[in-house]
Amino acid sequence: MKEPDGRLRILAAVGVPAILAAILTLIEISGRSLGFDEGASVAIAAQHGGALSSAIAHDGGNMSGYYLLLHVLIGLFGNGTFAIRLPSAICIAATAALTSVIALRLFGAGVAFAAGLLTAVSLPLVFWAQDARGYAPMVALATASFLAFVYLVEDERPTRRAWIAYFLTTTLAAYCGFIVVLIVPAQLVMLYWRRQAITAVASALAASAVCWIPLVVLALRRGSGQLFWVPHLSLSLEKQMLEALTSAGLEPSFRATSTMWALMIVTVAIVAAVAVGHVRRSARPAFGHRTELWGQALVLLWLIVPVALAFVESLAAQPIFIARNLLMCLPAVALLLAVGIADRRLPAAATVAALAALIALRALALGPSYGVSPENWRAASSYVLTRSQPGDCTAFYPLDARMAFEYYVGRDNAAARAPRSVLPVLPWGVVKPYVEDYATLPASRVPAIAASCPRLWLISAHEGQPHGPSPESRTNWFRFLGLRSSFERAYASHTRVQFSYAATIHVDLLTRPLSAPRRK
Repeated sequence: MKEPDGRLRILAAVGVPAILAAILTLIEISGRSLGFDEGASVAIAAQHGGALSSAIAHDGGNMSGYYLLLHVLIGLFGNGTFAIRLPSAICIAATAALTSVIALRLFGAGVAFAAGLLTAVSLPLVFWAQDARGYAPMVALATASFLAFVYLVEDERPTRRAWIAYFLTTTLAAYCGFIVVLIVPAQLVMLYWRRQAITAVASALAASAVCWIPLVVLALRRGSGQLFWVPHLSLSLEKQMLEALTSAGLEPSFRATSTMWALMIVTVAIVAAVAVGHVRRSARPAFGHRTELWGQALVLLWLIVPVALAFVESLAAQPIFIARNLLMCLPAVALLLAVGIADRRLPAAATVAALAALIALRALALGPSYGVSPENWRAASSYVLTRSQPGDCTAFYPLDARMAFEYYVGRDNAAARAPRSVLPVLPWGVVKPYVEDYATLPASRVPAIAASCPRLWLISAHEGQPHGPSPESRTNWFRFLGLRSSFERAYASHTRVQFSYAATIHVDLLTRPLSAPRRK
């Protein structure tokens, strides 16, 4: 009987990509330094009761569901690097499996196997799988939302189970990242061909909208000011987006590889070929509820609609066109590539060769990223802690920079020898979240700090930009220049060390206050 063989093939089409994704995400998962934003995740999730809700509200509610999950996990397992990143790794492994299941439902086992493998071997997905932020859960839930949507609309009489799954996954996805709502218009367009499901989908989305009211309230209170750092559209930004969508690179976090352009060109060519073939075939009527044409249209819209909406929003109003905001489109790219190379008109050998070539190119982009720290707070904190002397002080700009530094102070049990924090004024061991807090010191306080601190470590990152994309970015930069200048005037000399290249961390050591008597 062939039924056991069929089940084994289905199991392999889903299980092998999930296992591969799990392996790739666990390699060097603790090797990369904690990042600036990860420091915020840990600091927010470490709060309790009213302090936790206040911290989430101050962040505008974005990723609130993820922060609550991380809060529970830190309470159970601590805040070790492996523990806080493991949920993201699990989510990307689940994304590979979910992508395979979607393909299995719409296109067959061959496409499912290829799509799952291509999802697993993806630089952006593996990178965010090794990061304690809400992006990986957002991608997993967005993919699950599409899977539930397929089940909900493909049946003549939508089941309660499919309705609940669609409602839960879509609702929770937004609690891991606001931007995920861009997938909803793509799903709504597909209802034109599945009108029997309009009532079920509309009622589920209405229930989700009610559940999103707290997010909307918090976001409106916070405003769009938290996006002051997002750059305006440019050729460079659009190239970075194309790199990420094709899994060919992830600049500026990682330097481009020699095979980046080859993978970008091949991926774009295959996706374009699938789109053109779909348009040509769609001229013929599609019958039934599980047609490949409908599936191709769904996946194409999954890719095109969020990208187009983010581009238009960035062009007309608030810039949001950055790679991390469109991570939920990467499974769609994998599905389209799998559809293209698994075309029935191609010989089996050509399909296998094409899949092997794509995986090899993706692996060449992924490999050099392991263990590389775009923001090396571990090295910066170690540098300061090993060179600090009794009486030293530290000042952070913005105050957010303290969170990643404090993480390593706590992990290394170095609170007793860490330089006293004067900006902000907070003892080590007290974890307080700061969200885009660009506070400085009045000039009148600087002499007193210089008198009490023979040496001052000024630690800064994400200071703003002199020609930044918004007035807030430029103001923050000039505010930093003012703070640094006031310290330089109060101290006789200073040295500067830089860490990382993607998001530079500056460590300035200012020594010998001018007013201090000098030995003869």
